[in-house]
Amino acid sequence: MKAIVHDAYGPPAVLRLEEVEQPVPGSGEVLIRVHAASVDPGVWHLTAGRPYLIRAVGFGLRAPKTRVRGMDVAGRVEAVGPEVTRLRPGDEVYGTCNGSFAEYACAKENTLAHKPKNLSFAHAAAVPASACTALQALRDAGRLQAGQTVLVIGAAGGVGTFAVQLAKAFGAHVTGVCSTTGADLARSLGADEVIDYTREDPTDGTRRYDLVLDTAGNRPLSELRRALTPRGTLVIVGGEGGGRWLGGTDRQLRALLLSPFVAHRLRGLASSQHHSDLRLLTELIEAGSVTPVVDRTHRLADVPAAIRHLKEGHARGKTVIRVQA
Repeated sequence: MKAIVHDAYGPPAVLRLEEVEQPVPGSGEVLIRVHAASVDPGVWHLTAGRPYLIRAVGFGLRAPKTRVRGMDVAGRVEAVGPEVTRLRPGDEVYGTCNGSFAEYACAKENTLAHKPKNLSFAHAAAVPASACTALQALRDAGRLQAGQTVLVIGAAGGVGTFAVQLAKAFGAHVTGVCSTTGADLARSLGADEVIDYTREDPTDGTRRYDLVLDTAGNRPLSELRRALTPRGTLVIVGGEGGGRWLGGTDRQLRALLLSPFVAHRLRGLASSQHHSDLRLLTELIEAGSVTPVVDRTHRLADVPAAIRHLKEGHARGKTVIRVQA
């Protein structure tokens, strides 16, 4: 089968299309015929091996342990391994796995759910990692309640587009922060207000929010806290920039260390994907409350170009890889 592989860390150019052996599902796994996958910042970090922390936590110190890249996946179940109970061959599914930039991939059953009936495979592939991250940031780390005010920084990005819609579905008043080019998109997703960060500072303290969700940039904690109500909550998702060892994750670590000593709740987020959250997202998608935003699609061979597009900050919503028709 064809797959996107790499044997060394580096820029997107280290990725190449190659014929590899088709995987075999193990216990609790299913084999998926991949129709679509999507690109997220995690794919770039695992390709580059940066920050170096990700190498130390089990992804391979000197070279990637997993040759095939890609995480988000949508496709049909081809075969099931032992102890699989929910899924069967022929089921249309979406979720996450290791190695979705390939014609076939194996995934754990508990990281998959049945694909929303009203989504194509391409749009379904845009959902799992980013939508689960937004959901867990708002519901779990942020403890969002109906009637609260939310500031979503990075409202036109992969996680941000889902966060705006989910916060509205939960009954919040949502202000989105993005550049001029993303303002109309944020409004179309339901943002009550939009702040263009190229024209005004959303954290200057003139407006305060019950929850600030930072999905983009590398603003200092002191600036982000200015935008919080006296007992407000800050949730930091991911982190770009920073040093080569910790990258942007150092802000999350500093937030956790500072939180016990201030009135604000300061939280980082290490998201995960589980079929229970995917089922909830399916309900919201089929009800029309949440719609994935696809910025553009690429062929499997063009994964390096798709990652470059994301890394350069051009994507609005998600970039999708079409693998099979």
